[in-house]
Amino acid sequence: MALLDKGLKQRIVGALVLVALAVIFLPMLLSREDELQRVVVDAPAMPQAPAMPQIEIEPVIVPEPQVLPDDLLSDEPVAEVQAPVAEAPVAVPAPEPVLAPPAPVSAPSAPASRLDANSLPVSWSVQLASLSSRTGAQTLQKTLRSQGYNAYIRQVDGMNRVFVGPVIERTEANRLREQLNRQHKLSGFVVRFQPERS
Repeated sequence: MALLDKGLKQRIVGALVLVALAVIFLPMLLSREDELQRVVVDAPAMPQAPAMPQIEIEPVIVPEPQVLPDDLLSDEPVAEVQAPVAEAPVAVPAPEPVLAPPAPVSAPSAPASRLDANSLPVSWSVQLASLSSRTGAQTLQKTLRSQGYNAYIRQVDGMNRVFVGPVIERTEANRLREQLNRQHKLSGFVVRFQPERS
């Protein structure tokens, strides 16, 4: 009896598998593709790109920065232009005194800015260190930048020099040097800012 039940179970499972296959594949075999229901869309042609005018590019010659002579690196103060002084009212001898209008007072003009041979303003930087290790110089630069300083590195004679600046006024550069010397225990010094040569 147990043998009969096992055989019967196998037949029932086989019949169920055949019915499932018929349910799945019979609609696929009997259905045909209806060509009338295909939709064709006529898209418009791609528009023409507008014609761009031809532009001629002329090469520009950039002059090389010139090395400044040592006499321009001195700390001599710049001569300041003084504003004219207003004249006092003048009394005219007459029955009634008449006052002359005062001369217009112009605002004091700023001291003439000094330009170097490259027509750039004379400016100053603080050199903090000269290191043989590029990674050491970059670490110091990152530390200074994280504290808000404009730090940069220049390679001179195989050494990596770390600078902060530039600033326009020499007095501001001196103040910056003292502040950096206190904070980082480095004996930096003020130098003329030289633009990086390409």
